[in-house]
Amino acid sequence: MTDAVSLQVARRHRAALLRDIQMFEQAIASPIGEPGWRERVSTRLHTLRAAFAEHIVVTEGDDGLYAELLEHAPRLTHRVKLLIREHAAIAVAMSSLQRRADLAGSRSGDLRACGGEVLRALSRHRQRGADLVYDAYETDIGGET
Repeated sequence: MTDAVSLQVARRHRAALLRDIQMFEQAIASPIGEPGWRERVSTRLHTLRAAFAEHIVVTEGDDGLYAELLEHAPRLTHRVKLLIREHAAIAVAMSSLQRRADLAGSRSGDLRACGGEVLRALSRHRQRGADLVYDAYETDIGGET
C-alpha cells in the first residue's frame, strides 16, 4: 500500500464524485411527470459535469494520480491512455446531454435514456479506474461509502 498524496486526493474525490453521480441518478430516475423534473435533471447534471471536470484534473494533472501511478507502474501506460480517452468521451456525452436537458422541446424519455447511458459509462469508467489503481498499488481506492 502506498501513502501517495495524489492517491489520497483521488480517494476523497472519488467519494464526492460518487455522491454527485447518485444525485443525478436519483433525479433522472424520478417520475418524469413531477413538476420541475427537467430542471432538477439539468441542475444535477451541471453539478456532475463540474465534479467530473475536477476528476479529470485530479487524475490527469501534472501532479495527478496517473502521473504518480505511471511512475510507480509504467507497465500500465496503455490502460491510463484508455481512461484518458474515456474522460474525453464521457465529457462530450455529458455536454450533449446537458444541451438536451436545457432544450425545452426535447423528449423527456430520450433525456432519461441518454442519462442512463452516461451513468453506465461512468460506472464502467469508475470500475476500470479502481482496477487500475489496485493493479498498480495492490490497494482498493475506496470511496464507495
